[in-house]
Amino acid sequence: MWRSKWALVFIVVAAFVVRLIEIDQPFVDPWSWRQSDVAAIARNFSENGFHFTRPQIDWAGNERGYVGTEFPILPFVAALCYRTAGVQEWIGRIQGVLLFVLALPFFFGLVRRIFGEVVGVWATFFYAFAPLSIVASRAFIPDAPSLSLAIVGMYFFLRWLEEGRFKWLVSAALLVSLALLIKLPTAIIGAPLLYLAVAAVYDRRKTLDSSIGGHRPPLQDFLARWELWFFAAVALVPSAIWYWHAHRIAGQFYPHHFFGAGGFRVMSFAWYGEIVRQTVFSSLTLGLFALAIVGGLTLPRGKYGRVFHWWLAAMVLFVVLVGYGNRHQWYQLPLVPIAAVFAGCACAWVAARGGIPRAFLALGTVLLGLSFAISSSFCVLPLYRPSAAALRNLGLELNEATTANALIIAATDGDPTVFYYAHRKGWHFLGDGVYDGNPLDSAQIIPNLEKLRSRGATHLVFYAGTQWWLDYYREFAEHLGTTATLVEATPEFTIYKLELAAR
Repeated sequence: MWRSKWALVFIVVAAFVVRLIEIDQPFVDPWSWRQSDVAAIARNFSENGFHFTRPQIDWAGNERGYVGTEFPILPFVAALCYRTAGVQEWIGRIQGVLLFVLALPFFFGLVRRIFGEVVGVWATFFYAFAPLSIVASRAFIPDAPSLSLAIVGMYFFLRWLEEGRFKWLVSAALLVSLALLIKLPTAIIGAPLLYLAVAAVYDRRKTLDSSIGGHRPPLQDFLARWELWFFAAVALVPSAIWYWHAHRIAGQFYPHHFFGAGGFRVMSFAWYGEIVRQTVFSSLTLGLFALAIVGGLTLPRGKYGRVFHWWLAAMVLFVVLVGYGNRHQWYQLPLVPIAAVFAGCACAWVAARGGIPRAFLALGTVLLGLSFAISSSFCVLPLYRPSAAALRNLGLELNEATTANALIIAATDGDPTVFYYAHRKGWHFLGDGVYDGNPLDSAQIIPNLEKLRSRGATHLVFYAGTQWWLDYYREFAEHLGTTATLVEATPEFTIYKLELAAR
């Protein structure tokens, strides 16, 4: 226990330090668009009033831009910090980092209670330094904070099952409730929680059978526990209320957008094959994936030994049913702690084999740790790459070249990064509110442009990824020549100032 304690301290400190690398990085990495939306909501809270129940984005043009989102506690806290520290990217990023490292000891405690010290240490190590875990926990998105809260909630739920102290149940219910509010897909945590509850009740029934010959059915025991009904009510009712409200907001206000809508769609085998490839070679690393396979097959038996199998089954079902939503890599984040536990079981299984000298075990431990750290760093680097730097540069140029009341039409493949760094409102192009993809022809572009111009649009911009429109759609380019003035053209972006719409 002494060695595992100091190993845990080292892991937690190292995990925190690793996540501080480029903590002030602008939102230009491959997940820029999602982070820019959250950051815009935070800034709008700070500048337009702290109206918590009405999150506001930047791409609704001259409309208010209230949208249906997750419970916006993260951007709200960031907005409060902006009042004293100013608008800083690290303020948004550090929230996920702090919640992640604070949850690590609870993750260790959860795994240790089920599988023991050795598995607990290895699982915590793999979870702390898996590529997807590193990147998601330092991003200004709600997924990692939600997962961290859910893991701590599961830990307290297990403590309640084992010790029967009501305070642990209340803590678990509140934490799981907040986790679901922050990110609804975290509801898949219900599968392992259900397994834990049923396993505990079934174990008590077996004890009762052997001691006094009782024959009460496990299901009856399970349904008779008022504490479980209390837990379900506290965990689920607040989320039901909030997401009902968020749906109403999306229906009431332009651009009528509800974050995550449309994700429930079963996709092709090739689509899921790409998710598997991404999981193996980017989210986990090949080594961690291989260890997880071994551990999942050699898992030690015990009262709660299959809890992570249940979580895995729920995740697989989620990925299949929400196939389109899982185009976003961070949706597979719960696979990381599951794989970490299975990999930890594989390490413990190898260590428990007889006849292996302690010196070889020590050497193997060091080599495994180093090899995983190196492979993880190689997988992390592409997810730090500034793929949206051109959009940020365009936004900063617009901030200098336009007035505060300018309204921007942005042909930027639906990425709101340009609006965030321009500190301007506007519309995605092509689309009416929500981005609608590349146009079919000039006959589709010109009416859309004129419609937005009639609403007060002052500028039209392209970035490197859409500048080809000006060559491909000839009639549209000719129309721009008579209705707009070229302000600036660089290899990164093109800016037009639109003539006033005819009255």
